[in-house]
Amino acid sequence: MNPTTAPAAPVRPKRPARNAKPQGQWKVDGKTPLNPNEEFKAADNGLNVRQRIIDVYSKQGFASIPDDDLFGRMRWWGLYTQRKQGIDGGRTGTMSAEELSDEYFMMRVRLDGGALSLAQLRVLADISSEFARDTADISDRQNIQYHWIRIEDVPEIWRRLDAAGMDTVEACGDTPRVILGSPVAGIAADEILDPTPVIDEIKERFIGDPEFSNLPRKFKSAITGHPSLDVVHEINDISLVGVRHPELGAGYDLWVGGGLSTNPRLAERIGVFVRPEEAADVWAAVTAIFRDYGYRRMRTRARLKFLIADWGTERFRQVLQDEYLGRALPDGPAPEPGVGNHDHVGVHQQKDGRVWVGVAPVVGRVSGTVLNRVADLAEAAGSGRVRLTPHQKLLVLDVEPANAEELIAGLDTLGLQARPSIFRRGTMACTGIEYCKLAFVETKGLAATLIDELEARLADVDLGGQQLSINLNGCPNSCARIQVADIGLKGQLLQGEFGFQIHLGGGLADTTGEEGQLGRTVRGLKVTAEDLAAWTERLVRRFAADRIDGESFAQWAHRADAEALA
Repeated sequence: MNPTTAPAAPVRPKRPARNAKPQGQWKVDGKTPLNPNEEFKAADNGLNVRQRIIDVYSKQGFASIPDDDLFGRMRWWGLYTQRKQGIDGGRTGTMSAEELSDEYFMMRVRLDGGALSLAQLRVLADISSEFARDTADISDRQNIQYHWIRIEDVPEIWRRLDAAGMDTVEACGDTPRVILGSPVAGIAADEILDPTPVIDEIKERFIGDPEFSNLPRKFKSAITGHPSLDVVHEINDISLVGVRHPELGAGYDLWVGGGLSTNPRLAERIGVFVRPEEAADVWAAVTAIFRDYGYRRMRTRARLKFLIADWGTERFRQVLQDEYLGRALPDGPAPEPGVGNHDHVGVHQQKDGRVWVGVAPVVGRVSGTVLNRVADLAEAAGSGRVRLTPHQKLLVLDVEPANAEELIAGLDTLGLQARPSIFRRGTMACTGIEYCKLAFVETKGLAATLIDELEARLADVDLGGQQLSINLNGCPNSCARIQVADIGLKGQLLQGEFGFQIHLGGGLADTTGEEGQLGRTVRGLKVTAEDLAAWTERLVRRFAADRIDGESFAQWAHRADAEALA
C-alpha cells in the first residue's frame, strides 16, 4: 500500500514532448476529437437523446434510430441493443454490432447504493412482467437489468420509474455510473459511518450534469463505511472507504485507479483523509481530473487506471489539491483489513434490535414474478425496504426477529436462500451469450448447472467454513470480476467448444482479510464447459487435501504447482 505521508515536494503534470502523439487529454491536447466515439460525443451530448427517444424513436420505431444514437448516446440512458438470438459464439468476433444486434434492448435501472422501498421494488417487478418478458437480473453493480425492452415502451417505463423516484440516467455510457454503496448503510451496529448522505449528495449535484457527462470512458464509484469493505473498493475508479482518523474522527480514505477487463489493475490509496462534509466535492474533483486529463485517443487506454499508472499517486494528489480543490487534504490512515460478512448473506442483527435477512439468488437471476413475491414476503415480515448488493445478493431490512424464520422459508421457495451452500453463495456470472453481443459463451445457465453439480459432488468435503468464489464471464471484459475470484473463468472458444481460461487465487481485501491480489494464470490451463464441473471438483478436493491449517484457497492456489491445478 502507499504511504500516508504527503509528497516531499509538489509534482506538476508535465506537458508531452513536442513530437509526442496527442493522447486526447483535454487540458493538454485540446478538445479536438481523435476517434469516432469522441466525435459523436462532441457532436451532441448523450443526455440529449432522451427527448428524441420520447418524441421520435418510440413513435416511429426501431428503424428510425440513427447509429450514433442507437450504438452510442442511448447508453447515457441505460439502453444497449441486446444480442440477436441464435448467433453462436464463434461469430462474436467476426460480425459487426449491427449484425449482432436484435431490435430489443437491455435496460439498466440505476440504483445508487442498491436501496429500494417495497413500493419501488413492486414498480421494478411490474415493469419486468409487463415490458421485459419477466426478466430481471441483479447485477454486481447493484442495478436491475432487464431484457427484451422495445423502444416503443421506453417512455412509459421511464414515466413509471420517474414517478417512483428511480431512473436510468447515466446507467451506461462514458459517464459516472451507479455509485456502489454499503448495503447495510445506516443499520449495521459496527458501521464506521453511514455513506448514504454522500451518495445522495453526489447523485443530486452531479449525476445528469452535462459538466460530467462526457468522460473518456465509464467511471465507477464506490462508497462504504462498513468494516467488511463490502463495495469491492479496489476495482473501482474512485472509492471512499470508511476509516477513523486519530484526531479528526470518522471519515474516508480515498482510492483511485482500479479496474479489471483485459488490463486489470487494483486501485491505490492517495493517502488523504476526506471529511464526510467534503466527500462529494472530492468525488467531483477526481471525476473532473479524469474528464480533463484522461486519455481519449484510444478507447483501450481511456480508463482512469492508465492515467494513475503513468502519473503515480503523488502527482495525482498534488493535481487534486492544487488545481481542483485549492487546498491540501490531511494525511489519513489506511482501512483496517476487511472483517465480517462482506456479502451480508444470512441473518444479522441491526443496531436497532431488528435483523436483516440476506439471500443469494442463483447468480443474480430473478424475475418480476419473484420480485413481487419478495415484496409481499418482506411486508408480511414487517419490512418496508430491501437492498441489492455488489455481489448479486438481496437483503430484506428491518425484520422483527420473531418473523425471520418464516421469511427465510418463504424466500427459499423462490430460490433465494439465506443459508446457501458455499457454491451457491460464492458463484457469480455476467449476462453471457444469451443477451450480450460481446460474449463467446453461455454463463448464467451454465453457472446454475455448475452449482447444482458441485453441491452434489462435494457434499462430503469440509473447507473449514471458508467461502469460495467462482466467477464466470462470457468474454475477456471481466464484468463478473474473474481476476479477483478464487476461481475465475474467462469465456472463450476452445477448438469450437464453449470453454474457459482459468484464473486462480484472486481476491480483494473484503474476502482475504489481506491486501487484494489478482489471480494467477497457468500456461495451457483451460477447461471446456462440458468438463467444468469435473475439473472444479478435482481442484477443490486437491485443495482440501493439501491445504495447511488456516490457509485460504487463494494462498494455496498461488503456492501450488501447475500439476496440482490441472
